[in-house]
Amino acid sequence: MNHVWIAVIIFGCLSIASIGAMLLSPKMQLRHRDDETSAVVRLIANIFVVMSSLVFGLMINSAKNTYESIDDNLHAFSTNVILLDRSLRTYGLAGKETRDRIRDYLEHAINNPARADMAMPDNAGRALDAVGDALLSIEPKDQFHQTLLLDIRQQYRRVVEQRWGIVENAEGAIPRPLIALVAAWLTLIFASFGYRAPANAVVVTSFIVGAGLIATAFHLVLDMDIPFQGVIQISDTPLRRALAEVGS
Repeated sequence: MNHVWIAVIIFGCLSIASIGAMLLSPKMQLRHRDDETSAVVRLIANIFVVMSSLVFGLMINSAKNTYESIDDNLHAFSTNVILLDRSLRTYGLAGKETRDRIRDYLEHAINNPARADMAMPDNAGRALDAVGDALLSIEPKDQFHQTLLLDIRQQYRRVVEQRWGIVENAEGAIPRPLIALVAAWLTLIFASFGYRAPANAVVVTSFIVGAGLIATAFHLVLDMDIPFQGVIQISDTPLRRALAEVGS
C-alpha cells in the first residue's frame, strides 16, 4: 500500500477514535464514567503511549539507517563509475565505445535511479549490460592492455554488484504489520483521550491537528524508508557529477 494512503488511514482512525469516544462518553452509564474507570483507562493508555514511542523511535531509526546507507552506497557507486571511465581512457581508443555505453547508462540511471519505478522497463539495467557487452568485444593487443583489461572488467563487475545492491536495498525495511500495530495502539490512545473529554471546538480541533501531525510523521518516515520515491529523496547529484566527468 502506498505510504500516502497509510497516512490517510491513520489520520482517519485517530480522528474517528478520539471524536467518537468524546461523543459516546456522555451516553454511557454512570458506572462507566466514574473516576475509578477513568483512572484504569488512562493507565492502560499510558502503557500504549510508552510502547508506541519506543516502536516509532525504532521505525525512525530504521528509515534513517536505510536512507543514509543508500546515500553512502550511491556516492561510492558513482565514484567507481568514474574510476571505470578513467581506466578506459587509459586503455585508449578501443575503450571509446564502452565509455559511450557508460554515458548512456548514467543518463538512464538519472531518470530512474535504482529502478525506483518497478512498473517501468529496466532501461538502466539494459544499458549497464551493454557496457559489459562492449567490454567483451575489446581485444587487447599486448600484455599491458591485457592486464589493464582484466582490471577494467573487475571494476565493471564491482559496479554491477553495487548497482544491484542499491536496487535491492531501496525497497524499504519497515514491515507493514508493525505499522498496523503502532497505528492500532495510537487509535486506542486517542480513544482514551476522547473518553470524558469536553465536547467543544477547541478539543475537536486539537484532536484533528494531533491526528494530522502524527499521520504526517508516519508519511515522512515511510517516505524516507524508500529513498528514491516521494518527498524525501536521495539526491542524484553523484550520478550527475559522474555523467559530467564521463562526458568531459
